[in-house]
Formats: sequence, structure tokens, C-alpha cells
Amino acid sequence: MKQFILASASPRRRELLEQIGVEFAVVPSEAPEVITKSLPSEVVEELSLQKATDVAEQVEEGIILGADTIVCQNGAIMGKPKDRADAARMLQALQGEEHSVFTGVTILVKEGDSLVASRTFAQETKVYVYEMTDEEIERYIDTGEPMDKAGAYGIQGRFAAYVEGIEGDYNNVVGLPVSAVWQAVKEFLY
Repeated sequence: MKQFILASASPRRRELLEQIGVEFAVVPSEAPEVITKSLPSEVVEELSLQKATDVAEQVEEGIILGADTIVCQNGAIMGKPKDRADAARMLQALQGEEHSVFTGVTILVKEGDSLVASRTFAQETKVYVYEMTDEEIERYIDTGEPMDKAGAYGIQGRFAAYVEGIEGDYNNVVGLPVSAVWQAVKEFLY
């Protein structure tokens, strides 16, 4: 069985892979993120490919998984907040509204010096958020939870109190559409 390698330091992605019983090594990508695309699905595909390629260059062989997640509302892409004010701005925009979460996934299969397979795709999940007061937004930011997450929230954490519903894969919002990843990678594992 080939070694499965996660090209990400994300604890949420690790938890999702562990949840489905995948054994893997973690080799975080250190490649700079260079965005040349404008459509959200293409942006995350581009970033996931950069991460997977960076790690593929560091290992001799294996199945390398790169991923990137963004939040998009009305065409505006929201990454991780720069500071508290940026988190408040993002949450203010999301409250009472609908937005999309896009995760790009790249799977590279490397044997020796050769890439023998490559697959890149993006998954979208729509998220509907209840209205939030300024006080609720400030209290949520006080938890520290928003600071390392795209769109300044974690659906799997305290922000769950404000999620009215979703259309699509819940795990995609957490950071990895793990069932789609499994379907794309299982033929290479055995």
C-alpha cells in the first residue's frame, strides 16, 4: 500500500482523515500561495495544486493530498482574518445571509521520479447563517476561534449556534470533502 501524505498542517483535515480510518503522514506545504485565477472554484483548485506539488517534490513516492478552503460571498473571497477587526467585518457580512464554501483538492500519485496520476477538483457547499447582533459577533471573536479559519468561523465549533442550514457536504465546510477525497483516492491506496 502506498503511503498517503497530507500536504497540510490543518488539525481539522487530520481529524477528518482519521474519522474515515485513513493512515497518513503529515508533510505541510511551505509553498507561497500564488493566485492567478478569479473564480472561487479555480482559486482553490490552483492553491491545492500548488500545495500538493510542493510536497510531491519533497517525497520519493506516495499519494499526496493538497487542499485549500475559502469562503465566498457575492463574488468576494474571504480568507483567514488578518486581525480582530477583519474577523468582525467578515462575520458582519455573513450574518443573516447565504455564502459558499469552496474546497479545492489535488491528489498526486508519485512513484519514483514520476507522477503517475493527478486529479484536481473543487467542491462547493452553501451555508445559511442566522442574523447575529454586534454583541454576539464580539463574543464569538473573543473565543479566538475565528482567527485561523477562512471566513472567520468554524462550523464545527461555537459558530454552529448561528448556522441555519447548509446545502452540500458538511465536511467540506470544515475543510475537506472527505467522502469525495476517499472516492477519488481509494483506487490508488490498495
